[in-house]
Amino acid sequence: MIDMRVDLAGMRLPNPLMPASGCAANGKELHRFFDIAELGAFVTKTVLADPRSGRGTPRMAETPSGMLNSIGLQGPGILDFTRGDLVWLKSVGARVLVSIAGNTAGEFGDVAVALSESPAFDAVVGVEVNISCPNVANRGLVFACDPLSSANVVALVREKLPRHIPVFAKLSADVTDIVEIASACVKAGADGLTMINTLLAMVIDTDLLRPQVAGVTGGLSGPAIRPVAVRAIWQVRAAMIEGDIASVPIIGVGGVRTGDDALQLVAAGASAIQVGTATFNDPTALVRVKHELAAALQDKGFARFSDAVGIAHTRLDKAR
Repeated sequence: MIDMRVDLAGMRLPNPLMPASGCAANGKELHRFFDIAELGAFVTKTVLADPRSGRGTPRMAETPSGMLNSIGLQGPGILDFTRGDLVWLKSVGARVLVSIAGNTAGEFGDVAVALSESPAFDAVVGVEVNISCPNVANRGLVFACDPLSSANVVALVREKLPRHIPVFAKLSADVTDIVEIASACVKAGADGLTMINTLLAMVIDTDLLRPQVAGVTGGLSGPAIRPVAVRAIWQVRAAMIEGDIASVPIIGVGGVRTGDDALQLVAAGASAIQVGTATFNDPTALVRVKHELAAALQDKGFARFSDAVGIAHTRLDKAR
């Protein structure tokens, strides 16, 4: 049996699998199919300070090898989340990685404070700072498109949370230089990075000749974006190896459907894996990918999952 345990900046998990934020609500839906406590961690839907109804309908569109979503961060707000969903997640034994966002840097901080003061906070193993969601109405709110804005948000959240709670900045690949953004986040206090969020995209309805989703643009996810995720993880991990960025764990996400898909992200430098769109047609995808990834690693002679993290960089060096 391969050792699948991971340590993500002090976030010690029994395995590296977790759902991508927004793809499994806050746990109850998936829990009907399997015990979500089996996962390394459960990543919540992004929560903001106040309730939000999200964007108009239609909100989703199919694309080749993927889908477009334009939900708009609909949710109940941090107080209702901590009193309801977080309490339930704790009751089933889930290790919770809470995804947070805000309209301003200050709002990110307010959400972090409210979370830390909640009665079920001891179920929280980390916080994912969603600075990169593309399906908001104002593109100026995508903090991850600017190094300074990214750093300001991360620094504020890091200041508001207890030191033992790791902070992961979720990055967008919709930038010219993702290494620059990653570096800014790490310097500002991010204990790790989540890469990548969905890509800004658009679908035109060719019958009506108008945008297919009411929000016009949305976030592209699914297998089509996996090569982008692999590239982004590779670039940031390479910068860490070169010493240009302090070495922190990367949670890889983007188009993972199988164990081999996950292995690509791991070999590029991911220390954990999130599965998102695949759960829409296979609610047990997370458990299946976990077993497939373990089997793939064992077939290749690995005794520990951690031994495979970033291995493609060393194999490339040997080939040169």
